[in-house]
Amino acid sequence: MLIEIKGTQFINKGAELMLHAIINKVKVLWPHAEICLAPDMNSPYLSRARICAYQKLNVRKNVIDLNGLFYFFPTFIRRYLKNTWGIVTEADVDIILDASGFLYGDQWSTLILRQTAIETKRMKRKKKHYIFMPQALGPFSNSQSKLAANSAFESATLVFAREEESFSHVKVCAPSANLYKAPDFTNLLSVMPIDLYKKYKGGVAFILNSKMISDKNESIQWRERYVLLTIEVIKSFINKGENVFLLNHEGKSDQLICDEVNKAFQYSLDIVAPTSSLDVKAIIGHSKVVFCSRYHGCVSALSQGVPCIGTSWSHKYENLFEEYGMKELIMPSNIQQEQIDMLVTDTLDNHDAISTKLMKYSIEYQNASEQMWVKLANAVK
Repeated sequence: MLIEIKGTQFINKGAELMLHAIINKVKVLWPHAEICLAPDMNSPYLSRARICAYQKLNVRKNVIDLNGLFYFFPTFIRRYLKNTWGIVTEADVDIILDASGFLYGDQWSTLILRQTAIETKRMKRKKKHYIFMPQALGPFSNSQSKLAANSAFESATLVFAREEESFSHVKVCAPSANLYKAPDFTNLLSVMPIDLYKKYKGGVAFILNSKMISDKNESIQWRERYVLLTIEVIKSFINKGENVFLLNHEGKSDQLICDEVNKAFQYSLDIVAPTSSLDVKAIIGHSKVVFCSRYHGCVSALSQGVPCIGTSWSHKYENLFEEYGMKELIMPSNIQQEQIDMLVTDTLDNHDAISTKLMKYSIEYQNASEQMWVKLANAVK
C-alpha cells in the first residue's frame, strides 16, 4: 500500500509535526505501507529522502491536471520509475491523507480547492481513498469556492473538521460529505526533552507569527498593534522576573518578526530556532508559559498542560482555546497595558490550576484522536 501525505512540509513546524504524527500512526496501523511526498519549495529532496518517502510526480498547471494520464502507463514502466528512481505517480497511490492544516477557505486562493476537487473526484472514480485529515476548513462564501468545496468534500472518503465552525462550513456546502469532527491529531505525538535546550526549561517562550501582520489577517487593529503588544507582554513577563526567549516556529518569515521585536530591548532576547519540529514541541512542553501566535504552537502547549496566552488571525484559534476551556487566554487586539499586566499576573499565579485543567482536556482530545484513526482505518480496509 502506498500512502501520499499531502499538505505537510519541513519549514513550518506545525506542518512537520503533522507529518511525523501521521508517519508514526501509519507504522502502527499498516507496518508494510510505503509513503510518498510531492516536491515543494518547503519540502526539499533531502528532507523527503531522510524519512524514506518516494517522490510523487505531479503534472498540473492551474486547473489543467494531467495526472490522470499516468493510469494509462504500463505497470512495468511505473514499477521501473519507482524501483530505480524512487518516483511514483497518482496511479501508484492507494490513499491520500490531506493534512493541509488550513488551506481551504476564503482566505486562500480558490484555485487550490478547485485543483483538490479534480483530484478527489478522480480518486473516487478509481476506487481509491482521499481523506481530509483534521484541519480548519472554510468559510466558502463565493459561488466558485462553494462548487469546488462541494465536489472535493463529497468525493472524499472522509472529511475531518477540526472544530465546530469548520464542521458547519463544510456541512452547508457539502451536505452529503462523510463528515466528522476530530481534534488536531498532533496531540498524540510524544517527545523527549533535549539537553541542548535545557537552559530554557521553565522559561516563557514567545512564538510569533508573520501572518499576524499580513493581509491574511482581516483585523486591521491586530496588523497595526501586534508587534507593539508583543513587546509589552514580553516586558510584563520580564518585570515578573521570568526568563523570556523567542522560539521560531517557521523559518525566515518568523525570524524577521523576531528580529523586529528584539530591537526594542537593550539586551537581545535569545532566539531559538530548532531544525526539528519535535525539538520545538519538546521546548514548548518544558516551558513555564507560552505566548503563541502559531496554531500548532498553541496545540503543543495546551495539549501538554502548559498555560498559553494566544493571539488570533483566524477562527481556528478562538475555537481551539474554547475547546480547552481557555478562551480568556486569547488576547484581544484592543487590550491595554493594565490588562496585559493583569493577564500575565493571573496566568503566573494560577499556573498549576490552569495546567491541571488543561491536562484533563488533553486526555479527552487524545482519546478523540485515537477514535479518529480507528474510523479512518475502518474506512480504508
